[in-house]
Amino acid sequence: MVCIAAFIILAVMGVFVAAVSIFKPKVGKSYLKMLKKAWGCLWKKVRLQKCETNFKSDVKNTLLARVIVKHPKWVKPLSVIIEIVSVVIVVVAVWAILTAIKSLLALWALGTCNVTKPAACTMGAEVCAIDESEPTNPLEATGRWFTEWCEIFEAIPEKFKSYQAEDYDFNYIVANPDVSDKPIAVDIFDPGCLVCANSYKNQKQAGFFENYVVRLVPFAIKTPEGNYKFKNSGVVARYMLAVEQVESGMAMRLLDKIFTTKNADGISYQDRFNEDYSEAQAAAKLEQWLLEFGLDQGRVDLVREISQYPEIATKMEENAELVTNKLKVKGIPTVIYDGKKHTGLYNL
Repeated sequence: MVCIAAFIILAVMGVFVAAVSIFKPKVGKSYLKMLKKAWGCLWKKVRLQKCETNFKSDVKNTLLARVIVKHPKWVKPLSVIIEIVSVVIVVVAVWAILTAIKSLLALWALGTCNVTKPAACTMGAEVCAIDESEPTNPLEATGRWFTEWCEIFEAIPEKFKSYQAEDYDFNYIVANPDVSDKPIAVDIFDPGCLVCANSYKNQKQAGFFENYVVRLVPFAIKTPEGNYKFKNSGVVARYMLAVEQVESGMAMRLLDKIFTTKNADGISYQDRFNEDYSEAQAAAKLEQWLLEFGLDQGRVDLVREISQYPEIATKMEENAELVTNKLKVKGIPTVIYDGKKHTGLYNL
């Protein structure tokens, strides 16, 4: 292990030695000589051959040279410590390499470098992340580490899969009832997600809703603790699914109002729903808009009643099951169209 640890340390030191050797070429030559020896030893270890014993001794003698003269009794325990430290260095290096490989594979297969906490990854697509609960003890953490590998390997074939919107039995809202002769698209969103709002605006500008029969799937993201990530997303999702049973097209108008408009003070309604409104205030605002859209009070009362039906909660749970377990989505918005699954901001 000493020679492997030495190679790792020497490899890390390479950048600094390269800078120093510009002014002191002898340092660079000595470094390369040691690095070649360390690499030769490592290569033999990989092929299950014995390293040169003199290299291991050279390393130890270099580290213990002064101790041998002043404190000869310390040599043996320090030699053991060197072996232990070498093992630790090798283990940490191997773990770091495996973690880097896992992160890169996850980024490619799942769109995030952190499988459990996608929000912690800054390299993935611009999304509202769907995080999972963190392990609470070392045993769970170890199990979760291996589970993440399984999720990555399961997701790799999905990269080459053809996705058809018709294959997923979502509880959806028809975004454009007047369009029927176009290809079908599924658009999964959270009413409180800023990325979803920006994606929606881009879709409108690009004519997405005219070019596809869009099935809007309201999906209120929950935190690992079971609360809604955006506090009134659940209320909005329930009302959207409920009003679709009363008057087609009204749910889309509610979504458009939340995603694209502001109040008299210039604050976006999405921000008001996320930060200011209580659940009762959010429901009252949605009902006010439905009245403005032309529904009479009796039908608005019916929408409120339907929104509290257990069937609506079941529909939301079914959507969540499809999103997280069948599609294995780690963030939204996610849109399925043209045989592909696209996660993240819809770009113009």
